[in-house]
Amino acid sequence: LHARYVLNLLHETRKHLKQLPNISHVSTCYSEEVTVCGDLHGQLDDLFLIFYKNGLPSPSKSYVFNGDFVDRGKQSLEILIVLFTFLLIYPNEVHLNRGNHEDHMVNLRYGFAKEVMQKYKVHGKKILKMIQNVF
Repeated sequence: LHARYVLNLLHETRKHLKQLPNISHVSTCYSEEVTVCGDLHGQLDDLFLIFYKNGLPSPSKSYVFNGDFVDRGKQSLEILIVLFTFLLIYPNEVHLNRGNHEDHMVNLRYGFAKEVMQKYKVHGKKILKMIQNVF
């Protein structure tokens, strides 16, 4: 995805998240279910498997992602792009909780910062700075 679109997605995600309270309350009724996921750690195939088994986020399919989206795996940035896109499309059905890997120092140690810089050589620093701002 071109850096311009990534930066735009990050900007819109940040704007949306700033409007939300620190604590999210997610409730269901008897006809709905919530899928709770955690620790994707850059494993895009795992995210796709979750969507394959449970369905894509939609007005009738809510998800809570409990952090640790990035680091360790090779597709952390792609996971953020997918999750942030679904968050903006379905703001009432997709909930993102920050984990300890959504931290700049942890990203430096466990590989996410390096991944971003390798994928976006020219705009990597700007994208990484914006991601840290979103986190």
